[in-house]
Amino acid sequence: MFSPSGRFAFGFYSEGGGFYVGVWLQTSPGNNTVIWTANRDDAPVSEDYMLKLTEQGLLLMQKDKEDRFITNLQVGVSTASMFDSGNFIIYDANFESQWESFSNPTDTIISGQTLQAGHELISSISETSHSSGRFRLKMQLDGNLVSYPVNTTDTAENAYWASVSDGLPFISLNLDNHGSLYLFENESRICNLTSNSHTCNHSSTNTSDLANTSNISMSELIYRATLNVDGVLQVYAHDLESNTSKVLYEIPETNDKCVIKGTCGFNSYCTSMDEKLVCMCFPGFDYIDANRTWIGCQQNLTTGGCALKTDNMVLNMSQLNNITHADDTYTVPLPLGTVEACSDACLTDCNCEAALFKDGNCSKQKFPLKYARRDTSDSSVMLIKVVGTKGPTGSTLIKKELSIKILCAFLAIVTGLVTAFVALGFFLYRHQVRRYKRISRKRELELADEIALRRFTFKELRDATGDFKEVLGKGAFGTVFKGVLPNNDRAVAIKRLEKVIDEGEREFRTEMRVIGRTHHRNLVRLLGFCNEGPHRLLVYEFMSNGSLADLIFQVDRHPSWSERTRITLDIARGIHYLHHECEASIIHCDIKPQNILMDDNWTAKISAFRLAKLLMPSQTRTFTGIRGTRGYLAPEWHKNVPITVKADVYSFGIMLLEIVCCRKNMELEAEVDEIMLLDWVYDCFVTGALENLVPNEVDMTELNRLVKVGLWCIQSEPASRPNMKNVVMMLEGSIDISIPPPPTSSF
Repeated sequence: MFSPSGRFAFGFYSEGGGFYVGVWLQTSPGNNTVIWTANRDDAPVSEDYMLKLTEQGLLLMQKDKEDRFITNLQVGVSTASMFDSGNFIIYDANFESQWESFSNPTDTIISGQTLQAGHELISSISETSHSSGRFRLKMQLDGNLVSYPVNTTDTAENAYWASVSDGLPFISLNLDNHGSLYLFENESRICNLTSNSHTCNHSSTNTSDLANTSNISMSELIYRATLNVDGVLQVYAHDLESNTSKVLYEIPETNDKCVIKGTCGFNSYCTSMDEKLVCMCFPGFDYIDANRTWIGCQQNLTTGGCALKTDNMVLNMSQLNNITHADDTYTVPLPLGTVEACSDACLTDCNCEAALFKDGNCSKQKFPLKYARRDTSDSSVMLIKVVGTKGPTGSTLIKKELSIKILCAFLAIVTGLVTAFVALGFFLYRHQVRRYKRISRKRELELADEIALRRFTFKELRDATGDFKEVLGKGAFGTVFKGVLPNNDRAVAIKRLEKVIDEGEREFRTEMRVIGRTHHRNLVRLLGFCNEGPHRLLVYEFMSNGSLADLIFQVDRHPSWSERTRITLDIARGIHYLHHECEASIIHCDIKPQNILMDDNWTAKISAFRLAKLLMPSQTRTFTGIRGTRGYLAPEWHKNVPITVKADVYSFGIMLLEIVCCRKNMELEAEVDEIMLLDWVYDCFVTGALENLVPNEVDMTELNRLVKVGLWCIQSEPASRPNMKNVVMMLEGSIDISIPPPPTSSF
């Protein structure tokens, strides 16, 4: 769909091996400029999709696929128009605007468009992809226009540029038809951002130029302001007659793009090499992803406070000059005078992981370090605590030579024994071939059951449950019944989905896609399904000992400490499998004790995959509505930011503390300082009173380890939480755990 002059178009544009719906400026052939994208963080659609204007708005449709609304309105929609202003508008029958692209910007505003208070621009992830990127420009409700990295709070420490006002609030950012950026207040106060200082220079301007209209003059110059992938807002002028464009000015204006916070991720610093920005890891750290160096770095070997695993390991302080970063000291800066004194102060402090020495003062730091950059004009010295190894002694070399000789002799003996066993095995194998060929039909059915899902008829499952008599439980979308399979007398749990038309159908597909492709001893196993007419049923292994909630929230009896530690490790291994060992990562989204079931042997198994998100192989995050249970939701669910597997880590951390203490995360009948489990646990941890947390005698070393793991898992920033691989290793005691910072309550 083109605008009247043909300068703007609305429809499908090609990107990422598929197509997106958006609005673009018609420039040179094959080089159009996209100014708005619908559902920008969804996967691209194929060429057989189509758009339909319905009474509820624009609908994205494909045969045999679920329809998706681009605009889901609650009023009767009548028409839609693409205007020469670049605004795409949907109208009702009275020709009143019900939705417009100008009110829902992505990374760009165009001449005549405004960015209203409370709204923000989000940069694109790259020059070739318009998915949400790493930076945002927000028109705040307090009247300030501020640039931040994404996934951060609106605080001064996260801002890398802000308009300078006189304290009176502005209500919108505007780009007029002459390429000028203004902050505008409804009493004709204008804050001009086009000057070099970008301060609020008040001027009397015709406010009609700033109106959000659908028609602009037929000038051959079109202006746009785009928050680029590097976090810089640039204002462009497009000359439609000569088919050229140029940058008029940018915000912020700087030759050092490293000052833009978020250019490099946690535990890395930004520097310039050959006139290009490079993200470098701090000593002792490696890139999280070597192909995406900007996302940050992780420790290759934890310092573990002051504890070292072996005698040949030693702690050192590595020095970097001219490094500045967000000073997040946990102590009052110490006036030590020299770099050496600052280094010694951190090296002897088990809580210190890094230190910043500047102007004679030493600031002790904890990981992660953020917003770090190299600045040759800054005299700061960055000190990082790292783990090194001692060189081998003479006695060590002698022992090593002796060990090699013993190993050679051992290998010679083993080789002879292996040869003898192989010969014996060959003769035994010939006698066993016929025996394996006589395996019964029942065994074949059991083997098929282990490696593939079985399709049941509705009659088979109705007979197995005795016409659905014995109810095990009831959920939002269906009821679970106990049944017995007639071919092998195996007890099973059969979930009958009842809201098949909408939510139940989606739940059926989700559980089939997610758990149907998994196989792990700590996941409840899906054995088969029924998809017959209106009937949707899922057949699971039967879990005879109820849920973890039944076990740990009992008043009269609690499981032993060894049982609790074993159950915790079972659950962690199951989540680790979902996150890191599946073909595509799975975010469970509802980890809680009620969804952990216990089998005959009291092995803990994760269930209830109806809310799970299956990520694409190349995907690490996803945008989705809030899923899960209050009390276990990670803070990022409430911030409208991408969700990663770290959301499950947070839920696991809450549940881990519940298992340790055998109580719920909120107990209104408890003492005032014990109502919130998170706060109570941390208070007991810092005061050395962990014994107050547990209802019976426990191993205090293990208790201290589990509490530290739980506190790391519930950090408010996802990047601060460990991944589940490290959680398993910490629970097993194979890696050391540093002192966690205080958590932030999510209630």
